[in-house]
Amino acid sequence: MPDIEDGKVRSELLLQHKAFIGECHIFDGSSLLLPHKLLLPKTELVSLLKNQVVKLTIEFISELSPNSPDCLRYYNILFRRILKQMNLKQVGRNYYNKQEATEFFNHKLVIWPGYVTSILEYETSITLCADVNHKLLRMQTAYDLITGLRDPQTRKEDVEQVSKELIGSIVFTLYNNKTYRVDAINWEDNPRTKFKKSGGAEITFVDYYREQYNTEVTDLTQPLLISKGKWKKSQQDTPHKPIMLVPELCYLTGLSDKMRKDYRVMRDLALHMRLDPERRQHELRKLMNTIQTNREVQRELQLWDLKFDTNFVSFSGRILKEVRIFQGRRAFDSHPQFADWSRETRSGPLLNVKSLDHWLILYPTRNYGAASSLVQSLRKVTPTMGIAMREAKMLEVSDTVQSYTTVLENHVSSKTQMVLCVLSSEKKDLYDGIKQYLCVKCPTPSQCVVARTLDKPQTLMTIATKIAQQMNCKMGGALWKVETGLQNAMFIGIDCFHDIVNRRKSIAGFVSSINQELTQWFSQCIFQESGQELVNGLKTCLEAALKLWCKHNQFLPQAIIVYRDGVGDGQLQALMDHEVPQIESSLRSVYPKDSGVKLTFIVVKKRINTRFFVESQGRLQNPLPGTVIDVEVTKRQWYDFFIVSQSVKDGTVTPTHYNVIHDTVCFTPDRIQYLTYRLCHMYYNLPGVIRVPAPCHYAHKLAYLVGQSIHQEPHHSLASRLFYL
Repeated sequence: MPDIEDGKVRSELLLQHKAFIGECHIFDGSSLLLPHKLLLPKTELVSLLKNQVVKLTIEFISELSPNSPDCLRYYNILFRRILKQMNLKQVGRNYYNKQEATEFFNHKLVIWPGYVTSILEYETSITLCADVNHKLLRMQTAYDLITGLRDPQTRKEDVEQVSKELIGSIVFTLYNNKTYRVDAINWEDNPRTKFKKSGGAEITFVDYYREQYNTEVTDLTQPLLISKGKWKKSQQDTPHKPIMLVPELCYLTGLSDKMRKDYRVMRDLALHMRLDPERRQHELRKLMNTIQTNREVQRELQLWDLKFDTNFVSFSGRILKEVRIFQGRRAFDSHPQFADWSRETRSGPLLNVKSLDHWLILYPTRNYGAASSLVQSLRKVTPTMGIAMREAKMLEVSDTVQSYTTVLENHVSSKTQMVLCVLSSEKKDLYDGIKQYLCVKCPTPSQCVVARTLDKPQTLMTIATKIAQQMNCKMGGALWKVETGLQNAMFIGIDCFHDIVNRRKSIAGFVSSINQELTQWFSQCIFQESGQELVNGLKTCLEAALKLWCKHNQFLPQAIIVYRDGVGDGQLQALMDHEVPQIESSLRSVYPKDSGVKLTFIVVKKRINTRFFVESQGRLQNPLPGTVIDVEVTKRQWYDFFIVSQSVKDGTVTPTHYNVIHDTVCFTPDRIQYLTYRLCHMYYNLPGVIRVPAPCHYAHKLAYLVGQSIHQEPHHSLASRLFYL
């Protein structure tokens, strides 16, 4: 008393009584963990804060067993303290080694190496899960970017261009090692503007940075950046002031679009950041060695009588047998080493072919050569795949959205099966405008290709093959299939897209199979509040999907298997309380009472820090595609497993973590694992195995297209086409 919100200040007030609570303690801002009980169940202490008296009350709550969830939280707080003692700097949730930074002067980039860590209880023990992480900073401040966009004559900034480049980006402030999201730019104020400090005194930004951080601001006319900050859910309704930042003290993070397109930048970064299993293990061993040899760290661990096993956790995995791919009248196995069958898809008829009879090609005047060479290549590749292709109507356009839409308005009819647009550049607004028109106002499957990708003769045939296959899928055709071993089962994929740059509404993509062979899919979008992850409206989506399934098959499926992507461990219970009941309610309203329809709901997690290595001939390698791990590093209270489904050429492969949270189909672990792995072979945009089951990735592609480009519900006539591929 009085209440103080700042966690750091609270810690400092408590530390004034270190002699009383003892050196061995962990405090997280509100709860205090001690290795012994205090004499009294309630103790009152008095601290001083700038000559103001603050009363602290410590009350006994409970005694923790070593494996209680609360105890694990304290272990993680303790481990963060250890990382600080190792001189690592905290940025966001992770810790980085500023001393070992690598500078790429030719690309104006700096990389800080670091670690992402968590201590959790797994099946047999409490385990530290650690992985190598990198923080990418540019040697460019927000101020450099603003001045770089000044008109040399007028010395005025291009306000619109500056906003486009900066808003939504993440900046890093060296004076406090924090990252902020730029939400707006304040052109009215500057560093000489005064603001109120927490005590009520007024101060200019220049003086504040000089006093607080011993940092000088040089340009006193620059605008200020506005960051709304991160607000906890519990604080959403409380009014809060945005954070004002000075551009010259804010370093840009991440890669610009220009850098991403620069082959040399990406190559140099990949060489440095994509660690193979041997290098990754070496870096993690370095972390463990420092923990074992750092005296301060060892003293801290001894206070709590904690030790780390210096070895990596070791156990046996299993490799699932190869999956058979059926294409037309042919069948073949995916290559066990590369999980790829691109050669086979090129060299024979596809599973279900749609002829190209009525189609348009739109191209800008200067890209006529690229458009005609693409047509010639398509003529060469389509006969092998069994696609009958008639002459396209070639239409010239100028380089604007208006020009494309006007030409489409005049030439697209109910007979048009496909529109192929050649684009002169990767301009987002042009692509968005075309997709918006062809997905909402004039629903027609479409394919866009940038002219530059058609200029390389050595890759043109490969690109033409890919385009022909994509167009075939978008018109309702199919490339290949795999046997799932399940009869009368509908597969569903759900994923959400959050537009973090413009903070627009979030989009939930819902995709479901509508035939037994999993070659046709129904899709629908649900618009939600910005940042909302849990999906409302699943009931209507599933009812529409079941209606379409019934129309195709003349009966209802007997099993519904849902793969739900994009949910963290902390939301699993909320998912069980919120989304599973919606699906069950939908099934009750569609099916007769004693139908016996079964439901399995599986959560798919890609953003994980667990890595697996295989020891072979004394070296560490990536596990082969189809490797399953369901021992040791799985949770005792969950029904979960890991699958390594893809093959990677560089770096370390990332497994996918699956968690079965509801299962009335009563799958055996072997059956659900094999079924999940097979579904990773069914994504038509890649003749290879992907990281997640196909319905998940289709849901992601749908939500991404709608969230990034269309911003409206796609026309219902496209709902049973893979138009978002």
